Amino acid sequence: MSAGLNPAQREAVRYLDGPCLVLAGAGSGKTRVITQKIAHLIEEKGFEPRHIAAVTFTNKAAAEMRERVAKLLEGKTLSAPGKEGRRVPVNQLTVCTFHSLGVQILRQEAEHVGLKPQFSIMDSDDCFGMIQEQVGTTDKSMIRRIQNQVSLWKNGLILPDEAIAIAQTEDEQQAALVYRNYVATLHAYQAVDFDDLIRIPANLFAANEAVRDKWQNKLRYLLIDEYQDTNTCQYELVKLLAGRRAAFTAVGDDDQAIYGWRGATIENLAQLQVDFPALHVVKLEQNYRSTIRILTAANNVIANNPKLFEKKLWSEHGMGDSITVTPANDEEHEAESVVFRLSAHKFERRAQFRDYAILYRGNFQARIFEQVLRRERIPYVLSGGQSFFDRAEIKDLCSYLRLIANPDDDPAFIRAVTTPRRGIGNTTLEALGSFAGQAKVSLFEAVYMGGLEARLTPRQVEPLRAFCDFIQRLTDRAGRDPASVVLDDMMEGIHYEPYLYDAFDERQAQTKWQNVLEFLEWLKRKGTKPERVIGAPDDESGEDAGDGNGAGGARTEAATGFDNNDGLADTGKNLLGLIQTVALMSMLEGRDEDPDAVRLSTVHASKGLEYPHVFLVGIEEGIVPHRGNDDTEMDDARIEEERRLMYVAITRAQRSLHVTYCKKRKRARETQVCEPSRFIHEMGLDEAPPPTAEEAPMSPKDRLGALKALLNAGKE
Repeated sequence: MSAGLNPAQREAVRYLDGPCLVLAGAGSGKTRVITQKIAHLIEEKGFEPRHIAAVTFTNKAAAEMRERVAKLLEGKTLSAPGKEGRRVPVNQLTVCTFHSLGVQILRQEAEHVGLKPQFSIMDSDDCFGMIQEQVGTTDKSMIRRIQNQVSLWKNGLILPDEAIAIAQTEDEQQAALVYRNYVATLHAYQAVDFDDLIRIPANLFAANEAVRDKWQNKLRYLLIDEYQDTNTCQYELVKLLAGRRAAFTAVGDDDQAIYGWRGATIENLAQLQVDFPALHVVKLEQNYRSTIRILTAANNVIANNPKLFEKKLWSEHGMGDSITVTPANDEEHEAESVVFRLSAHKFERRAQFRDYAILYRGNFQARIFEQVLRRERIPYVLSGGQSFFDRAEIKDLCSYLRLIANPDDDPAFIRAVTTPRRGIGNTTLEALGSFAGQAKVSLFEAVYMGGLEARLTPRQVEPLRAFCDFIQRLTDRAGRDPASVVLDDMMEGIHYEPYLYDAFDERQAQTKWQNVLEFLEWLKRKGTKPERVIGAPDDESGEDAGDGNGAGGARTEAATGFDNNDGLADTGKNLLGLIQTVALMSMLEGRDEDPDAVRLSTVHASKGLEYPHVFLVGIEEGIVPHRGNDDTEMDDARIEEERRLMYVAITRAQRSLHVTYCKKRKRARETQVCEPSRFIHEMGLDEAPPPTAEEAPMSPKDRLGALKALLNAGKE
């Protein structure tokens, strides 16, 4: 089973004498180690799949892991006593994200934490709205700051009363009071937010020995991926699940800890040795991704950080291309220079567009590159753009559609009944939530139950029942009437357009209403026009490109990405069928397609990925390292995290790396002089590369002409 592993990987796979920490450098084969170890536990050590859990941070990583384990165990049999010879039931393995594991625990143990088994999970937008209701402001940045602070407290296992006690500034005191009311409101709704999915199980395991023992016996071996990204709450959950047996393998890299701003703490790596003195450490230092030049630059940069664990990446891939560092006059010059050099490089190497990535520190840097790529008709995929289905106005309408399809969908009920407002406030909803929780029914069902009048006044009950009657009428018609007619009646009944113009300034309202109209048009077209199943849409990324033009301007309907080639069969003319299509479309938006297109991505979003050729842009002081909006002096911890981010950026490249920076950049309508990032110097490149033809002063038109001449010469 361990054939093809290097000695360090083999040691990591086979070590089972206690807790194990695998320090996996970039590109060192950590996923291979985790999947091979799962196979080793089952095939060689007699573990049953149902007793093993592998936990990671993204659905994509979990899906890849599941796929690779299934391939390794295909056709294999169990070695567990009494079950020898039976096929390995791979589907009994727990391979999921931290949040998915939290959901599993909470669904089974809901009664122990005062929740009904079908509790609701509120998304970030729902929670934003609840906080906005409390603070009574439309200042989005203020609401987001409070929301982030509440999230950090939850992830740090700090209770509302503790937060009130430790709050120092006026802003923190306000956030702490909001936190207390927010927790009470969530509980009244019989709902949790994403942070609760880990916080509540961790608190439950700490307080309830019987439940903790049950789960320790259920999950007897744990594998934790990207361990350096865990926060206090996640580590506590791992520690309580592992228990005294301490049968776990944590895989991580202190040099790739780049999520401190969202509560992850690199201290969890150091804490492991304190909490588990018998911890066995294995270092994976052989890199299978990059050339020696790229690894040398990465090692040189990260050597400037204090080390928790000493390690140095090495490779057998040869020296490789020289790393280029190119100054640009300004953002436009930088974008044109990068796109020109990328095109020439692709032509010379006979490469594909998918072999190239343009990586940057912040999303604000993407737009100029999009413009130039579109102008040159080069297809691209943008990572981290807002999905059409994530826009608030589309989620508002989808909440009505979800409720029509399933009246027991509590988050949809809360969003729909309060958007637009119908004289139904938080006090009414909290009382309804409490009543529904005790009766163990959905909010919708609770509205019609006798006994509600004992909790609410007739003035509170009346709008609730009027709303539910309205939804019920739409539901009755959704299975038989034409979708377009039911949709029109729904929109007329909810008065959504006036609500937008009341709630937002005219320009915002117009944009949002236009999105709504396009969404409705698409729905109606799906409901009235028979279509055959066609291949993937033009923009296979499933991600919005910021201004709606997606991969190389391939989107055919501005902003939405909706066209008739959505890869879905026609679902018929009624609304229920359409709602299923919408649910499927929103799930498919994150599908893992691989179009031949240049990748545009933030460095954060590129973590875990690799590309043959990388252009790392905007590497200037103030951007990398990032100074932030407050222009305050950066402390050592912040510089160290930014340096780790640079290390991650460099190690995305397999064969070639091109670094650029601007001499000047526009900021808040002013042009500012820029300095190259200190991290460029830290890369320790032997010498500045000689100026190339494309760096010489040349107009964009001349540069493009030179490229066309090069391309034409190749055809002759």
